[in-house]
Amino acid sequence: MTRPMRVVVCGTRFGQVYAAALTRAPERFRLVGILARGSARSAALAEEYGVPLYDAVEQLPDDVDAACVVVSTAVGGGRGAELAKELLERGIHVLQEHPVHPDELAECLRVARGSGTQYLLNTFYPHLEPVRRFTSAARELVRLRRPVFVDALCAVQVSFDLLDILAGIFDGLRPWSITGVGARAGRPLVGVDARIAGVPLTLRVENRMQAGDDSTSLFLHRITIGTDAGNLMLANTHGPVIWSPVLSLPANPEGRFFPGRPGSAPGWADDSGPTGAHVGPAATPTWEDAVHDVWGDGVLTVLDELRGRVEAGVDPLHGQQRHLAVARAWKELTEALGYPGAAEPESGKPLTVGDLWPESLSPRAHSRVQ
Repeated sequence: MTRPMRVVVCGTRFGQVYAAALTRAPERFRLVGILARGSARSAALAEEYGVPLYDAVEQLPDDVDAACVVVSTAVGGGRGAELAKELLERGIHVLQEHPVHPDELAECLRVARGSGTQYLLNTFYPHLEPVRRFTSAARELVRLRRPVFVDALCAVQVSFDLLDILAGIFDGLRPWSITGVGARAGRPLVGVDARIAGVPLTLRVENRMQAGDDSTSLFLHRITIGTDAGNLMLANTHGPVIWSPVLSLPANPEGRFFPGRPGSAPGWADDSGPTGAHVGPAATPTWEDAVHDVWGDGVLTVLDELRGRVEAGVDPLHGQQRHLAVARAWKELTEALGYPGAAEPESGKPLTVGDLWPESLSPRAHSRVQ
């Protein structure tokens, strides 16, 4: 495909992130329409980008190449999977936002194969640069040392992609099993004991949502991969990534901790490294930069994958086993967690690090890991 791929965005709540991302790469993609129910938000978004607003697949012109389906599927009470299948049957390639029930995912892939189109599930967060950085470093870590444990936290809304992040580190989930779920009464976090790729996993999930707004949560993702050499942590979805090596004492006949310091036996040098180090930048983006830049670049990363599959003409089922496995594991996890409880966040002005530690506002403040 030598021209920009012509893309429509379906859904405008989270779909506005996709629409904005498409405008960042005009040489590769062109936003040519919005498909939505006609809300004021959808009309305003279509007007902002100067594209038509459609309310049915039948209205789309024949020259549309692909669609980003950013509409809830059955697990969220929506018809996103049905919409994806309608588009595929029209010969339009589909990139679909997660989560998707494993049966719906398998059916969409079958329709794609039958219609000669490509269908790709976007688990979103694994494609963000800080997460890709963490995944790359974690893959190297588990290549060099045997993983001893995985410790993770996530909001239930992003549990699907947490499993996909882990699948990217371990080249899949198997052997996967849930061995126990902690009591949840009165607790914001539900503990889950599991094994992923045979490695013990301790997972804590905020299994609650604010009524009418499933985007609120105490956090998104925090993941630590532990080995006998040290621990690699994704502190939150947007970084930083921190390496914390274990204390490794040099062997010496006197049993000194770090010989070579004043008063130590001569001839020994302190060759210890730092107690912690950032993998990549220590700074994290503002929420505005995260939404507009980090998220937008993540959308383009997976859209490039879709375009590559279209240009290569691969079998739509090629490479899809990982997402099918993740969808099945996610279904098992959410069934074990039970229906999310209600969250009622405390109102008040946002807090900054300066509210907690005024010294951090000093020009002399630094970001070294303590």
